Amino acid sequence: MIQVIVTGGNGQLAKCIKNAADGLDEYNFSYVDLEELDITDKYTVNEFFEKTKPTWCINCAAYTAVDKAESDTELAKKVNINGAKYLAQASKMHNSKFIQISTDFVFDGAKGSIYAETDKANPLSVYGATKFEGEQVTTNEVDEHFIIRTSWLYSEYGNNFLKTMLRLGAERDELSVVSDQIGTPTYAGDLAELVLEIISVDSKAYGLYHYSNEGVASWYDFAKAIMEESRTACKVLPIKTEAYPTPAMRPAFSVMDKSKIKNEFEIEIPYWRDSLKKAIQFVI
Repeated sequence: MIQVIVTGGNGQLAKCIKNAADGLDEYNFSYVDLEELDITDKYTVNEFFEKTKPTWCINCAAYTAVDKAESDTELAKKVNINGAKYLAQASKMHNSKFIQISTDFVFDGAKGSIYAETDKANPLSVYGATKFEGEQVTTNEVDEHFIIRTSWLYSEYGNNFLKTMLRLGAERDELSVVSDQIGTPTYAGDLAELVLEIISVDSKAYGLYHYSNEGVASWYDFAKAIMEESRTACKVLPIKTEAYPTPAMRPAFSVMDKSKIKNEFEIEIPYWRDSLKKAIQFVI
């Protein structure tokens, strides 16, 4: 039996992995959250690995409150940097393979064109900076690792942009949404399938990869598509970033090149709007 630890067990990606893993009888998945495993406690992490002896550790745990992280910096560092470091160290010590989930927010968006894995990171926010440091400690601490940067993650679970727009759309006649931040919405269910593909083929192609759904959208485009696909009458109006100031700065353009992961794992990635149609069916 192949043992797999999934941290952040109550989060949307872990729940999507749980759905996608249903029926994989040769694997034993342990979905753990803070109550079962405090990833910011090095000794607790080591004890947990000693007890469970995992073949894989998938780190879905993260401090993802982008704006709150600007003032809650210490906790963001503990979870996104120390947590990744201790899991990576334990993975190396116990001969486990480690998957670290990261973000497009490691980029500043100044390039203005699609980002490859080889492009220089320059995060604009505490969240982006701590996630980038989480990548670095992963690389430094364990050789057998995969770092997967994703973007604008949403699903039928937890709190995310899709569910927020559906809630606000039901309450209001119109919404103003930023139209000059460009990226790619990504359904967590699709990312979950990729993670399971990496595990199932037992890949040795370790390193950094980009994964999002295909296509390009602004937050305005995303919100408008949500209203259309859910048949919500709420009107969506485009506004500029400067009209909606937030504590954290966000990249103006963070579309990522997925060529590397598509070639290595021979996968087809769904178009973002097709995945949105699928996800909405589970929510409304």
